[in-house]
Amino acid sequence: MPDTENPSLTLTRRIAAPPTRVFAAWTEPKMIARWWAPMACSDPTHAEIDLRVGGRYRIVMHAETGEVHDVAGEYTTVDPDRRLAFTWAWRSTPERVSHVTVDFARDGDGTLLTLRHERFFDSTARDNHRGGWTNLLDALDQHFTADAHAA
Repeated sequence: MPDTENPSLTLTRRIAAPPTRVFAAWTEPKMIARWWAPMACSDPTHAEIDLRVGGRYRIVMHAETGEVHDVAGEYTTVDPDRRLAFTWAWRSTPERVSHVTVDFARDGDGTLLTLRHERFFDSTARDNHRGGWTNLLDALDQHFTADAHAA
């Protein structure tokens, strides 16, 4: 039975790239494949994106353990370079639909990214996602940091 509190989490990270580039990293399949891997993956991440309100997305990751992590949802807000919001449901638990909002705010020459994930099934799901999102934001940060050093 789900917690009645509908737990949520909010994470903030400064990314060393302008909002236009960080938004693209979240919305272009080839860009997603470069950094979206919250756990050790054996194959590249696969992304399908229909970037419009009402459009759907799907992201598939293959863990080194052989597990397939498949998440999909529908975009509820698409405000280029400012906000992206979407529903979130794992293929293994499609009845557990939560909601993610990612805000992109200019911060000097970088972006202050704020991720809010709401309506978790329970606090255990929230806590598990906190680790996954933290690892994912680390990977995004490293993607742009490596990009800056290569330039």
